[in-house]
Amino acid sequence: MSTQRFLILGAKGMLGRDLEAECTRRGLEVIALDVAECDITNRTNTEEVITALRPAVVINCAAYTDVNRAESERELAFRINAVGAGNVARACRVTESLCIYISTDYVFDGTKPQPYFEDDPPCPINVYGASKLAGEHRTMAECYHWTIARTSWLFGAGGKNFVQAILREAQRQKVLRVVSDQIGAPTYTRDLAVSLVDVALARIHGIVHLTNADWCSWYDFARAIIEEAGLEGVQVEPLSSREYVTPARRPANSRLLDTRARSFGIAPRPPWRDALRRYLAEVAPRKTQRDEASLRENS
Repeated sequence: MSTQRFLILGAKGMLGRDLEAECTRRGLEVIALDVAECDITNRTNTEEVITALRPAVVINCAAYTDVNRAESERELAFRINAVGAGNVARACRVTESLCIYISTDYVFDGTKPQPYFEDDPPCPINVYGASKLAGEHRTMAECYHWTIARTSWLFGAGGKNFVQAILREAQRQKVLRVVSDQIGAPTYTRDLAVSLVDVALARIHGIVHLTNADWCSWYDFARAIIEEAGLEGVQVEPLSSREYVTPARRPANSRLLDTRARSFGIAPRPPWRDALRRYLAEVAPRKTQRDEASLRENS
């Protein structure tokens, strides 16, 4: 087994792409695979891939993440987030790899007035959260060396996220109504990737919470997106959860404390607003390049 080999599963997602880039930046050997190369719901395929590569660390980013659709696709959500997680962990037991499972703030019901510690009892209120909690349990049960990394409200390049949704809606209408009574920490996948590699290299086991610093509501987040993007004439109005009914219930309080990670010397992530500025600066040149290419094609 290579002591520096990282295997990233779910490599084409926002987090997977930033993890691959971060490993490369540090000079680590990294192998990044997506579902075509390793289908975690297929036990045989997963074991064959991991045992052949024998990585020191496996970071399982492969996930079913559509919170609303999960309510009607429960079997699929559990097959990927729970059964798939178990398949990965079981293979990691054979190779004695550190298995890092990416989990979520949605394992909590959000009724606690204070932020959540790592050892607070989970109690998910939607199918997505339940499937991720089941994935946590299977990861713990199936391998010797495991880390559960809970995070929240992810945004990053190369994937669907709240920032892009707000920017898209701001082009269509000048008044946006956004939920104001759900609080959490928007987290930039690039910052999360840095901390995950730190956790892996430090061989930290157990549950850790990793989000960008500070908290806000979705409404506050939306207002910040509009301001940082310099979009004038767009108004954001607060909306209650009762007014905005979705198939999946969301926890009112998604705040996660990173107490355990800090106790091991893992540096805190920058504030979410700083992360938002850097993300917008990252995606703006890419949008400009796409627009220029489109103009050339149509000229």
